[in-house]
Amino acid sequence: MSPATVPRVLTILAGVGMVVAGIGFIVALILNAFVFDRYNAYGEVPIPGAATLQLPAGEVTISFHTQIIGSTSGGGLPIPDLQMGIDPPAGAPEPVIAESIGGTTTVNNDARVRVWVARIAEDGAYRIRTDGNVGAYLSPRLAFGHGSQWGALPWWCAAAFGVAVVGLVIARVWAAKVRRAPRPVPTGPPPPTFSIGDTPAVGHSYIPTEDGIRIEQLKNLAALRDCGALTDAEFESEKRRLLGGR
Repeated sequence: MSPATVPRVLTILAGVGMVVAGIGFIVALILNAFVFDRYNAYGEVPIPGAATLQLPAGEVTISFHTQIIGSTSGGGLPIPDLQMGIDPPAGAPEPVIAESIGGTTTVNNDARVRVWVARIAEDGAYRIRTDGNVGAYLSPRLAFGHGSQWGALPWWCAAAFGVAVVGLVIARVWAAKVRRAPRPVPTGPPPPTFSIGDTPAVGHSYIPTEDGIRIEQLKNLAALRDCGALTDAEFESEKRRLLGGR
């Protein structure tokens, strides 16, 4: 494996991890808000009004729930002045109620926002009393339920995204160092740029005949005469000699 392969693979894995974590973060937020959030799991009480609800021990979310016409103008659902009382069953301690304003969740014309969180010491039938200045709201009520059991999932996705970003930075720094690293220079003789193959076999050998030799010699004599190296007399004398007096 070449030195440049590892940072390249790490870059790909980091990029895929960032994409998956980003998509998972968005999906987790949507599921927690619209699917896993059981804001009215234990029932609802109209405002003003009273009702008895069976509440479990532990943390119970209390949300203001109403119908709206149009949108909330991007500022969230306005929370009116609300009053609430919780009467525990005989022998049970009073619930501990803490204010916990959450974000507005709107589905079609149905809107809700978390207002309080109650810590219930013992499960049982609790008498709920509500009141408030809710004349401007349609079907106002308090919903008792619990949040998503996967509330930490978006944060896990965010942590995975951060790890992927760190991995991507490491991969890019590593790749830059690999590119800047000096390459080794070969110390031996340079490799041959060509190879000499086998000498091709000669299929037929040519042996010149005596007449062929005379013809070549006559051509040479004619060339010498034409260039002035031989006179006509010398040319005729040499020609007779080559032809054997013929």
